[in-house]
Amino acid sequence: MNKMGRNAWAYMFFTLPTLLIFAIFFLYPMLMSLRYGFTEWNGISSAQFNGLDNFVTAFHDPYFWVAVRNNLFFIGFSVGIQIPIILVLALLVSKIKRWIGFYKSLIFLPTILSTAVVGVLWEFIYHPQAGLLNQVLNAIGLSKWQHAWLAEGATAMLAVLVTNAWQWMGFYVVLVVSAIYAIPKHLVEAAQMDGAGSIRQAWSVILPLLRPVILVMILLSITGGMKAMDIVVVMTGGNPYGITEVMASYMIKKAYRIGEYGYANSIAVLILVFTALLTSIFGWLTRKPEEVRL
Repeated sequence: MNKMGRNAWAYMFFTLPTLLIFAIFFLYPMLMSLRYGFTEWNGISSAQFNGLDNFVTAFHDPYFWVAVRNNLFFIGFSVGIQIPIILVLALLVSKIKRWIGFYKSLIFLPTILSTAVVGVLWEFIYHPQAGLLNQVLNAIGLSKWQHAWLAEGATAMLAVLVTNAWQWMGFYVVLVVSAIYAIPKHLVEAAQMDGAGSIRQAWSVILPLLRPVILVMILLSITGGMKAMDIVVVMTGGNPYGITEVMASYMIKKAYRIGEYGYANSIAVLILVFTALLTSIFGWLTRKPEEVRL
């Protein structure tokens, strides 16, 4: 076994299939997308090199910037609203002593559903006449708050963001609960002996120790927000009037509806660049002082 571990051919034998799959299904498409991003191409005829024209067009395209703004909305909603709710729910669930498995499974359930199912389910909830949300508002005397949630510009994006948060919240709650269980009990017990209440324990002991998990959630929120597409396509298709469009859905629309494959590939490249830029900035902002010195 030790001889095998020191054998370079053994490493190559086990890693080559994975590297091959990575090259075929990730690296090659990425390079082809980069290539076609600098061309004018309709997907059928020969691609014609046009330099930076596609990128100049994107930076002057108001609909593209609406899509960029909506991707940032996904990130902001996840980091500013979803993650605090996740932390509160995780702290509450971690205090449960009985039926903990049932509660964790119940919270995790939306995550195992496909996005298509989640989107259709919430379309029924948001339906202006028969939808559960408007029915509840009417029943409690708040009929003036009723809306055509997915058809009005003021509410459509918020409705999509809430749906996306509902689908993925359970995954992060279970993740944080597992991290809370890994905290040494003597630290919490020491805080209790010092007279700290539940809120003080959570704020001064538990949350600081959850910093690595919180940073991972923020990072996943950034990458997830930048590649958001499926929930938008299922629920609104970018409507009304492109108000809920995100970069990936706008890219698909440009490619498969309008036939501007070169422009669509340039948008794909910009998604990659923007995501790399945001994650790099986040990594730089969250480095510890000793990491900076190194």
